[in-house]
Amino acid sequence: MAWIRMIHEYEAEGRLKELYNKMIEPWGGVDNIMKIHSLNVKSLAGHFELYKTLMRGKSDLSKGQREMIAVVVSAINHCKY
Repeated sequence: MAWIRMIHEYEAEGRLKELYNKMIEPWGGVDNIMKIHSLNVKSLAGHFELYKTLMRGKSDLSKGQREMIAVVVSAINHCKY
């Protein structure tokens, strides 16, 4: 498995901390898929905007349908995330 250095929530400062505060999930932290961008805040901001647009933006698909597509794609890709 690949290893990518990440800045954790408790280590974040400045703009990174601001972004993390917007990304806190119901379980109480930031998903690793977002934290892998923590060394490049511009990349993190871009990924978050893409995610928000795809998962929460205007669409003919319901939130549930979008989540199901994400689950199926992850399963096909053997994603353990």
